[in-house]
Amino acid sequence: MHTNLKRTLTKECINKVGEMVKVQGWVKKIRHLGNISFIVLRERTGELQCVLEGKLAGVIIETESVIEVIGKIVPTNNTVLGVELLIKSVKVINKNDLLPFEVNKKEVNTGLENLLNHRVLSLRHEKIASIFKIKATLEEAFREYLINMDFIRIFTPKIVSQGAEGGANVFNLNYFGKDAFLAQSPQFYKQMMVASGLEYVFEIGPVFRAEEHNSSRHLNEYISLDLEMAFIEEYEELMELETQVIKFMFEKVKEKNENELKLLNIEMPTITEIPKLKLHEAREILKNRFKKEMPEGDLNTEGEKLIATYIKETTGSEFVFITEYPKENRPMYTMPAENGLTKSFDLLFKGLEITSGGQRIHEYEMLVVSFREKGLNEENFQNYLNTFKYGVPPHGGFAIGLERLTAKLLELTNVREASAFPRDINRLTP
Repeated sequence: MHTNLKRTLTKECINKVGEMVKVQGWVKKIRHLGNISFIVLRERTGELQCVLEGKLAGVIIETESVIEVIGKIVPTNNTVLGVELLIKSVKVINKNDLLPFEVNKKEVNTGLENLLNHRVLSLRHEKIASIFKIKATLEEAFREYLINMDFIRIFTPKIVSQGAEGGANVFNLNYFGKDAFLAQSPQFYKQMMVASGLEYVFEIGPVFRAEEHNSSRHLNEYISLDLEMAFIEEYEELMELETQVIKFMFEKVKEKNENELKLLNIEMPTITEIPKLKLHEAREILKNRFKKEMPEGDLNTEGEKLIATYIKETTGSEFVFITEYPKENRPMYTMPAENGLTKSFDLLFKGLEITSGGQRIHEYEMLVVSFREKGLNEENFQNYLNTFKYGVPPHGGFAIGLERLTAKLLELTNVREASAFPRDINRLTP
């Protein structure tokens, strides 16, 4: 009976009133009220109340078991969906074992380490799942905006012969007897693809940083949203582009993830223009207003947070570009400016750096000098450097850390919450 039924999704049930359907998913809740029982079935498109009467009432099924129910969709005023399913048959596809924590309460009452140790289970909680639905929308919007701007998506190696920042903080590996590394950035390849004539390129992929940090801000593997573009005149163009990209990404989340934002109680920031501060101006503000001294040529974690507080109070913005970092604090490919500074920037969001970017050196001789100034042997980077012998246009780009952006947007306390299976200094599984 009803053996030819195909699976119906919860969201489709509102258009199936009076019809027999087959629904499959997980048991979120089960309640027994005498001669009637109720199952709340959860699957990727929502939750459906299912009613068991007569001989089916009182059936014993553990929550989080995977089941298949067949029955008739009827209207009701007792559910948000406006319909429920009167079960004719129920089958347990796969029963659940003892849960390490309860996933169907309003909040998960366990620590982050336990959530990460049982990640598949914790992702079943609707609030935790919402994080990754929003993260997926941010990635989708980044990609959509750039494709509409005539950027081409590229795919670059993650096993490389040299680090993109001179060999620091890279993971070493044995590549058939040769020394190799996991890519800490697609930077060299982005520039090479620009030089190939593609001009506007972007990549979305993992990057690896062998930094021995054990903090709420750091991951050793994360998703980087990278772009590079040719024929720029000033690096300010890159900051304007990033402003427009992030505005589009946030609008897409507001449009697509209304339910998830409500569930997480998040109000999306409104972006008009993003303020800019030169690094030396930020350092002066920290010294004069907050009585804080910063490390030479940079801002520390506390400084970033205090500058964010200052910008929020004075402009209302939760973003700020910090510009003109000194040469010694930027990679060797960064275009120099006057007085030992560079045409570079970081973007802070709620006190956390989420982006680094800038204009790149496009002339071979200048690039070789920059490598030497950094104490790097240009012979080790010839495949990259030789590109600049063949006519490379002025260009620049930036990279956004997707997990950091997600974590700050959703007010998560630890960036690992924004990674399904995070890799940090202590965690290699699951």
